[in-house]
Amino acid sequence: MEPSGAESAGADRPSAEQIEKLLQQAQRRRAIVRSVFGTLGVLVVVAAAMTLVFSLWLPVLQVQRGSMTPTLSDGDIIVFVTTGQIRRGDIVAFHHGNQVLVKRVIAVGGDSVDIDDDGAVFLNSEPLPEPYVSGLYAGDRTTALPCRVPENQFFVLGDHRQTSIDSRSADIGLVHRDQMIGRALIRIWPLNDFLVMN
Repeated sequence: MEPSGAESAGADRPSAEQIEKLLQQAQRRRAIVRSVFGTLGVLVVVAAAMTLVFSLWLPVLQVQRGSMTPTLSDGDIIVFVTTGQIRRGDIVAFHHGNQVLVKRVIAVGGDSVDIDDDGAVFLNSEPLPEPYVSGLYAGDRTTALPCRVPENQFFVLGDHRQTSIDSRSADIGLVHRDQMIGRALIRIWPLNDFLVMN
């Protein structure tokens, strides 16, 4: 004898235990999904905050060309800091046209700079000791020298004077504070040459 329709429907109906298990599984799935989306949300907020910090206060730049050797090499990755005072001797990054250049600050507002025919630098009429340069070189001195640096401007030179285009050239000239990205803080690449710079 075949079971009636009512008996057949009762046999297909899940038990209370099965319903409870299904509800628990659904709740676990919802908890996992909430946890994943919550974690992703936190990661997005942290990434956005870090991007803001690094773009506004700690820009990271890769050195291009060799104008700062031997101090910095082509391909070095440097963290710069946008806050604080820029001083003589600081390595800075600045905008020049559509380029970002990295040079060393030789003179700040109020200083007088001169460079003789051999490439020796004189700061406020005194010879400037420069143990970081790879050799003296007068270069393209189309900037009028001696030069009195106005306030909020900087006279910058590359450490590799033979290849550097810098404040000696009228094409670059003095760098205004508004052009400054920041001063070098840490070299983070290559890892085997990690260096705190200030």
